[in-house]
Amino acid sequence: MDLSAIFITALVVGFSGAAMPGPLLTVTIGEVVRRGFIAGPLLMVGHALLEVLLVLLLLWGAVEILLAKQVHMVIALAGGAFLIYLGWTMYRDARQGKVSLQLTPEVEEITGEQAARRYRIHPVLAGILVSLSNPYWSIWWATIGLAYITTAMARGTAGLLAFMGGHLLADFIWYGFISGAVAGGRRFLNQQFYRGVIAVCGLFLLVLGSYFVYSGLS
Repeated sequence: MDLSAIFITALVVGFSGAAMPGPLLTVTIGEVVRRGFIAGPLLMVGHALLEVLLVLLLLWGAVEILLAKQVHMVIALAGGAFLIYLGWTMYRDARQGKVSLQLTPEVEEITGEQAARRYRIHPVLAGILVSLSNPYWSIWWATIGLAYITTAMARGTAGLLAFMGGHLLADFIWYGFISGAVAGGRRFLNQQFYRGVIAVCGLFLLVLGSYFVYSGLS
């Protein structure tokens, strides 16, 4: 993979993770209702700081191990298999209408005094703590994220920066869009559009997962 391919694929894969409903989405909606649009980007700053720290810790402790051919093969196969599984389930659930972006119920649940009681910490810190509390985040980095890191490291520091740049940009774009939709009265988002995004991301993950598996085998 060249640097542009690493960046673009990391961007799309980042959307696949960011777009799925989870605790970070719930907190983002509540904080935007309470603080305004800026809460979304601030939450992403915390999320990004945590992910950069995680990648640095992985590299400092395991650079030589991750560069070994046998290790790369195992990680690529595991990450590719998980990507294929995740891509298929995302595409299937989107086509069957099983995924939805429930903005209105969440907003009603955490407005006013209840929101103030629940989220008194700064959005940057909230972004860190909520990400840590999400088991899906750990699984993603242990499989897909690790496979991507080993692939990007073949291009050295520039490859790693391309991966992180694409991945983090996806988070800021998606959650910025969500923040704008909530702050603007949800005029820019509907379920059909959301399911279309999930379906496209799912198909992309199927292709990329197959590439990882091929890379591991070859």
